[in-house]
Amino acid sequence: MPKMEVDNRMGQGRSSARNSGPPPFTLWREVLVAYLAPALMAGTGGLVGGQPDLVVAACTSIAGTSAIVAALVGGRLRRIGVRRTWLTSTPRVVPTLVLATAVTALAALVGWFVAGHVPERIIPHHGPWPDRLRLDLPLSAALATSIITWRWRGATRDRRPAA
Repeated sequence: MPKMEVDNRMGQGRSSARNSGPPPFTLWREVLVAYLAPALMAGTGGLVGGQPDLVVAACTSIAGTSAIVAALVGGRLRRIGVRRTWLTSTPRVVPTLVLATAVTALAALVGWFVAGHVPERIIPHHGPWPDRLRLDLPLSAALATSIITWRWRGATRDRRPAA
């Protein structure tokens, strides 16, 4: 009887690719998750708690803000991040805190402006949604920026330019 050899190349390729480091930073996936995760969590909370305003806000101001911030911050990090030494040479928590604080402050200003000034002049019968923006925008921006920066930093850790 002829001797049969087992070809194990396929399994070796998968295991070596799986253990080669963190997965690559793919912006469209990150933005998709940044939208779906808060929409599902806040929407479920609104359904269970009987709060229809929260269900609507989950899909609009909460998840929308999260996706927009994830796209902007993630795109910016991909373009300039590896070249910036403080983003890649400091501990992972430093760029995460710095960027999250800056983006959260900007989102709080936008929420304050929209909730306090725009609806009175533009939308006469606006309902309760502008008041939600004061909390929804900065909270969503803080979470999205923190998660995107943390994941980007983890994915680019091994690809830093040599000093």
